[in-house]
Amino acid sequence: MSQPYDYIIVGAGSAGCVLANRLTEDGRSSVLVLEFGGSDRSVLIQMPAALSIPMNMKKYNWGYVAEPEPQLNGRRLACPRGKVIGGSSSINGLVYVRGHPLDFDRWEEQGARGWAYRDVLPYFRRAEGWREGGDPYRGADGPLATRRGSRRNPLYDAFIEAGRQAGYPVSTDLNGEFPEGFGRFDMTVKNGVRWSAANAYLKPAMKRPNLRVVTRALATQVVFEGRRAASVRYERDGQTHTARGRESFSAAARSTRRNC
Repeated sequence: MSQPYDYIIVGAGSAGCVLANRLTEDGRSSVLVLEFGGSDRSVLIQMPAALSIPMNMKKYNWGYVAEPEPQLNGRRLACPRGKVIGGSSSINGLVYVRGHPLDFDRWEEQGARGWAYRDVLPYFRRAEGWREGGDPYRGADGPLATRRGSRRNPLYDAFIEAGRQAGYPVSTDLNGEFPEGFGRFDMTVKNGVRWSAANAYLKPAMKRPNLRVVTRALATQVVFEGRRAASVRYERDGQTHTARGRESFSAAARSTRRNC
């Protein structure tokens, strides 16, 4: 590629989709996304009821497995990772559950400044478009649509009641003020469609002229010039290509980076 880019993103997974959207918002910063997987335009991905199918397809799943676990009699656990636009958000079980607040607070205690729950909560709220409406813990206007099930199955409430009778706490919102106990979970679904990071972030951004997405592109090397990452080499259709980064960011690009 002869055209240099302000940003080159390797992988159109959950993080890559968000970055592509945020970095192109100003309309000036040029962004290239390299993704080895292909299109997510399959009913097996977009239909929530098919959730277990793409997770078990070589076409959409890298097929990683863990090292043998001594505590599991040497078994190796499957670790599905998405190989498609949207990454793992296009093949997962669609359950939306945030990390426990105390886990984030522990990160801060161990030195990760700026990662306490009070720090990350505004970003959770900003990202989320919860169908029930916003509150101090949930977002209502974000691009990532979340909702609850219809509760038409009587086992839904029976399961939660069984937990209460067994002595466990019951939470009215596992992503709200009380994240522990039995309760209804949220899912990343909108209008009957899987609301992956691709649907929420990447596809709206692809309408912008300053974003280019290249699929079937396997990144093989980040080329450094001194301490600066200058370009990315990737393979596509049996040929090796090089995507170059611009030598200096514009003021607008630097501002966008700080605010992501």
